[in-house]
Amino acid sequence: MAPRSRTQSSSYDPEATKVEPQTQSQVKSVPFLDRLEHFTWAWFTLPMATGGMALLLAPQTQPHTFTGLETIGKVVYIWDLFLFTAVTLCITYRFVRFPGTLVASLTHPTESLFAATPLLSLASIIAAIARYGVPSAGTWLIVTYRILFWVYFVVSFVAAVGLYFLLFTSPALKLSDMSPAWDLPIFPFMLSGTIASAGAALQPPVQAVPMIVAGLTAQGLGMMISILMYSNYIHRMIQYGFPSPQSRAGMFIAVGPPSFTSLALIGMANDFPAAYRAYFGAPETTVQIMRVMATATAVFIWSLSLWFFCITVLACLAARTQMHFHLNWWAFVFPNVGFTIATISIGKMFDSPAVGWVGSAMTILLVITYLAVGWQHARAFVRRDILSQGKDEDTYWGERDHKTEKSLERAGTGEGVIVRP
Repeated sequence: MAPRSRTQSSSYDPEATKVEPQTQSQVKSVPFLDRLEHFTWAWFTLPMATGGMALLLAPQTQPHTFTGLETIGKVVYIWDLFLFTAVTLCITYRFVRFPGTLVASLTHPTESLFAATPLLSLASIIAAIARYGVPSAGTWLIVTYRILFWVYFVVSFVAAVGLYFLLFTSPALKLSDMSPAWDLPIFPFMLSGTIASAGAALQPPVQAVPMIVAGLTAQGLGMMISILMYSNYIHRMIQYGFPSPQSRAGMFIAVGPPSFTSLALIGMANDFPAAYRAYFGAPETTVQIMRVMATATAVFIWSLSLWFFCITVLACLAARTQMHFHLNWWAFVFPNVGFTIATISIGKMFDSPAVGWVGSAMTILLVITYLAVGWQHARAFVRRDILSQGKDEDTYWGERDHKTEKSLERAGTGEGVIVRP
């Protein structure tokens, strides 16, 4: 059966993902603008990671600073704004130039999982306003931050409900395909807590408390949905083993929810205004209770991030010779940004210099990782290993299909095999 173009159908068709292999000359002859037909939502993982690095490098975040660190952070933040704009323009061009691809991207079993990444990119952009914008601007930006928070809170909740509704309406994924990427649709709403923890301290008390309560609500829902997803994820690994090598970088996504929940809890507890209603006695008592509870809960949850981090590192090392760049490699950075900031926040709460130095070392490693993944991204783009037919998230490759393909190849047959890039 001949492959059908995605522009001919706005709904997911498994037969449409069976693509014929292209010769090297055919691949090289495709113009850049035509390659944008395969510019998927997953490209927003690049500004996601960059915005996370801007937050991590902020002097307010780091336990150890030096002259020029804030300037470096601002440069990274400006770079993030440029990347977000460029990626938005490219994906808009795809949807306009190739009719039907917007709906197809939202109903595709794997590409649709990344449809929430634009909101994730915006979360880091908004949170970084509190770090780099507000100190250099007037009170108008504090009001703007508050408005952006509430708009983001509503939009991300609608997106979380809508994207999961689409996934549940026409289920195409199987438990054998389970990966932490299934958690991405709830991730933006969960990061409302991170946005609240970054900017609530800048708000008047009467505005800060509702922001903190809303942030706690969002963080709680996101963490609970993540736990439900974790049960399926662990079930999948017990029954089928680790994901295929090209999917293992995405395993780091599981590190994110506990990490961002930990840092958000500590941040919101620290931001709770002392001069406000005495919910639990004297205002000082309220703040103390919240900080103790937040710190204890953060440590409790952070341990889950540590476990997922160690498992993922071992899984990636075991398959290192088989791993080739995919956009999910940016999961090496963004979830671990939350893991690093959470570690630093816990160290600050316990006034531990040792944990602070661990956080600084983790920051240096993440900077190196960001540069390394960026190099691999540029290399894959030039070599057309991405942004090419059959090589992006708009093609569905089931995890078990990969094993079936390998077994058929060993058996000397190619019948019924879905061709892989």
